[in-house]
Amino acid sequence: MARIVAICRTIGHTCLMTKIIAQCELRNNSAKVIDEVVAGESFVVTRNGIPAAKLLPLRTLRPTVVPKSSIASFINTRPNFDARLFRADLDNLVNQDL
Repeated sequence: MARIVAICRTIGHTCLMTKIIAQCELRNNSAKVIDEVVAGESFVVTRNGIPAAKLLPLRTLRPTVVPKSSIASFINTRPNFDARLFRADLDNLVNQDL
């Protein structure tokens, strides 16, 4: 399908093992390409041999699960917080006349 390069430089980024794919190949095989992106592959899409776009998996949108025990442990071991002292420090640092 796409040729693989060890290191490619495109759009100011260096990416290891990125697959290069032509725009027409993306158009003709879009479902397969998207399946590979979802599986973790990255693609650089070229138009007339010139890099035009980069397809990357959206890892940041996956929900992160934090166990209840970790939350309970944090609540029990967090540092003491004095809200009045914090507010006084903010008032001393920030000009309230703005």
